Amino acid sequence: MASNQQSTAPPEEHRSVESTEPETALETARRQLDRAATHLEIDDAVLERLKHPAAVHEVAVPLERDDGSVDVFTGYRAQHDSVRGPYKGGLRYHPEVTRDECVGLSMWMTWKCAVMDLPFGGAKGGVVVDPKSLSDAETERLTRRFAQEIRDVIGPTTDIPAPDMGTGPETMAWLMDAYSMQEGETIPGVVTGKPPVVGGSHGREEAPGRSVAIVTRETCDYYGYPLEDVTVAVQGFGSVGANAARLLDDWGATVVAVSDVNGAVYDPDGIDVADIPSHDEEPEAVTAYAAAVGTDVDRLSNDELLELDVDVLVPAAVGNVITADNADAIDADVVVEGANGPTTFAADTILEERGIHVVPDILANAGGVTVSYFEWLQDINRRAWSLERVHEELETEMVDAWSAVRDEVEAKDLTWRDAAYAVALSRVAEAHEARGLWP
Repeated sequence: MASNQQSTAPPEEHRSVESTEPETALETARRQLDRAATHLEIDDAVLERLKHPAAVHEVAVPLERDDGSVDVFTGYRAQHDSVRGPYKGGLRYHPEVTRDECVGLSMWMTWKCAVMDLPFGGAKGGVVVDPKSLSDAETERLTRRFAQEIRDVIGPTTDIPAPDMGTGPETMAWLMDAYSMQEGETIPGVVTGKPPVVGGSHGREEAPGRSVAIVTRETCDYYGYPLEDVTVAVQGFGSVGANAARLLDDWGATVVAVSDVNGAVYDPDGIDVADIPSHDEEPEAVTAYAAAVGTDVDRLSNDELLELDVDVLVPAAVGNVITADNADAIDADVVVEGANGPTTFAADTILEERGIHVVPDILANAGGVTVSYFEWLQDINRRAWSLERVHEELETEMVDAWSAVRDEVEAKDLTWRDAAYAVALSRVAEAHEARGLWP
């Protein structure tokens, strides 16, 4: 299945602009919106509204450190669009969180919910902090104070946060508890991604990786590639990358490379990914695995992993890893985006010109928000689902969404990204036109 297609060099301006000034998530999101709009008949007023968030909340989050000193961190909650339902999106703790990043990611969440046909709009937020610099007690105090600062703009019918980079089920439990204490009653539906013991859903943590695997399977089948003959490289072995790699391995694909922040391991005969803990289970486990097996595998950089001659590349670490600087060197036939925004707009153009299929993040990793929707339903109805039911429902939702995008690919001869945006944007625009502009 490996491609022998000739590279088509992109215009030089793609490289020069991006090399000196990397595009932000907001810039990428707006460019993608403009491009998607060219494939649809959408009212200009609706399109203009969708280029801007409904609201962006910036708050100061004071934290008493374990030594008694006080630091003040900045927190954000960007709410993009709620025409189809409550805002929905993650909260991340990361030193590079910015206002524009949150706005851009909130736009992607709007499209992600719409392409999955979920009754949610898009939101995103976070705190500008290195979570590794915090003790567990400090993380809890930071979370509870942040919950208090944004309490008036979140809620089970208004805006429902979830885990993201640097946060997890425990963080969501603290946030839910802080919110509930102020409301005077337990309100599990205010967040998703909680531990099941306090209203979380089974299967939530592995859901984004599971959806990446499902979409990879469907896409390979569409192009006539038997999964047992497919080679896969996965950049990032966190929850998304590890779960995708393990499931694809179970289904017969050969995972030849995986990586963590320190670098990658590569074995053309395949890696037993079940032997490697995810980053969440054991930080930097890929590095430890490489040391343990020694010369049995090749050591590569993360950049070198991206350029391996494989059938499927899954960038599942961070954003902006496939750029105009390296897009010519990508040697996969299919790229399935596990991370949010791993491919810049300029790189996307180059990959399209080279005939490399890119299945976008708003479809591929949408398992997380889909199972969050399942969790929200369970909280509202106070009735838990079994893991088997979650997996069955997720399989159905992902295949239905993938099929809707495939139909657009075929009907309008679009790329997978353009088709996914066309599906999402048409649904959001239709809702805006139905509801109108008030007052």
